[in-house]
Amino acid sequence: MVIKTVNLALVCGVTSKIPAGTLPEFAFAGRSNVGKSTLINGLMNRKSLARVSAQPGKTQTINYYEINGTFHLVDLPGYGYAKANVKVKEQWGKMIERYLHTSSQLRTVFLLLDIRHEPTGQDVMMYDWILQAGFTPVIIATKADKIKRSQIQKQIALLRRVLREESHVQGGVTGAQSLQIIPWSGQTKSGREEIYAVLDRFLADGADTEDTETDQAAAEGAEDSFIKE
Repeated sequence: MVIKTVNLALVCGVTSKIPAGTLPEFAFAGRSNVGKSTLINGLMNRKSLARVSAQPGKTQTINYYEINGTFHLVDLPGYGYAKANVKVKEQWGKMIERYLHTSSQLRTVFLLLDIRHEPTGQDVMMYDWILQAGFTPVIIATKADKIKRSQIQKQIALLRRVLREESHVQGGVTGAQSLQIIPWSGQTKSGREEIYAVLDRFLADGADTEDTETDQAAAEGAEDSFIKE
């Protein structure tokens, strides 16, 4: 995948209606300060399009980034910010859940987890929300540059085990075994090509579906014409 053009196309607040878009969407979810903005900037080959802040909880809206005029990367609000009040946390949660259940163009969700730590209860809850919305998330294990390379596979196994054991959604227990988990380094951009490959696969699948529907419509039209004749 070659990133040619990027622009912030749309921002949705707490009271905004989820738009009925026409472009495929790929959502990115994760706990506050997990490195979501760094990841999105790295994928888009930009330094500061998605704002990176030392203070967690900054992303309080749903941000749509239009890539190459062909799809959207959707940055969901970070969850788990301890200093946010209860009302704000509830609003963020409802906003994320509403998006997952109502977006008509959502293709898949990338769930970011810090590779250094065991997933929190809120991480598992987000994993369950994604499953309930009908998607199997792609896990991005962020901050892989913060641990020794020899520890990466051990930590990936930990993420997989906790999601399998703690998930409350039927299918989450076995589904975690087959989860795709991609280690990501914000420093070296290691993992970027693997993420691009996921995006390319879904975009290609969507194009194949559209071609099939077009062919079917053309065939039905030809059949109608033959019958009329």
